[in-house]
Amino acid sequence: MPRSAHNPYGFWYRLAAAIAKPVLFLLVRHQWRGMEHIPAEGGFLTAVNHISYFDPLTYGHFQYDSGRPPRLLAKASLFTIPFVGTVLRRTGQIPVHRGTADAAFALRDAVDAVNRGECVAVYPEGTVTRDPGLWPMTGKTGVARIALTTGAPVIPVAQWGAHRIVPPYARGGRGNRRVRLVPRQRVQVTAGPPVDLSRYRGLPLTSDVLAAATEDIMAAITALLAEIRGEQPPAERHTLRRKAREGTG
Repeated sequence: MPRSAHNPYGFWYRLAAAIAKPVLFLLVRHQWRGMEHIPAEGGFLTAVNHISYFDPLTYGHFQYDSGRPPRLLAKASLFTIPFVGTVLRRTGQIPVHRGTADAAFALRDAVDAVNRGECVAVYPEGTVTRDPGLWPMTGKTGVARIALTTGAPVIPVAQWGAHRIVPPYARGGRGNRRVRLVPRQRVQVTAGPPVDLSRYRGLPLTSDVLAAATEDIMAAITALLAEIRGEQPPAERHTLRRKAREGTG
C-alpha cells in the first residue's frame, strides 16, 4: 500500500524501524492479513487486542508495513524512559496519564490526531488481558468515544503469537521464563473491515451508548482472533473487577 501523504514517515519513525525490524526478523515469523482494510487516507482508529508486553512491537511492525504509521495511546510512564521516551515523543505517540486530572488530555490529543488524518491505535482493554485463555476482556470506552466524536472508522485488529516470546505477566523462575528468544515464533496479525457503528451516530454519548459501541468493537476483535486461533471464544467476556474510573484504553 502506498504511503499516505498525510502521514509521512519522518526521521524518528525510520530510526525506530531500523532498530526494531532486525530484532523482530530474528524473533518472529510474521503473517500479516487484512491490510486492504487499512484506509489509504483520512483519519481512522485501530482497536487492537493486548496479549503481551511485546505485542506493541509486532502490531507496530504490521501497521508500519501497511503504510499508515500509528499514533499509539501509551502509558505516560514509558515517556520517562531514556531514549524510549524521546522516540515515543518524536514519533507522535500519545501519553495516557491514568488516574490523574491529565487523563482527558489523551482523548483530546487522539481526537486531534484523527481529525488531522492520522491513524490512532488503541488497546481498548487498557492492559494485557487477564483472561485465562488470553481472549479479549471487556473494553474501556475511550475508543468508542473517539470514534463517535470524530466519525472516523474503527478498524479491528487481532494478533496472536507475541505471548510466546514474552509471556503475559511471567515472573521468571523455572518453567516460567520472562523472555523466550528461541525458537523463532510465528506471529499473526489480522485487520478486519470497519466496525459498523452507524446505529450510534448522532446519539448522546451516554455511558450506555459508549458501552454498547465498545462491545461491538470488542466483538469484532474477538471474531478475528477466533479465526486466527481456530477456536471458539468464551461465552462471557472477562472483566477486571476494580472500582477505578474507566480510562481511555
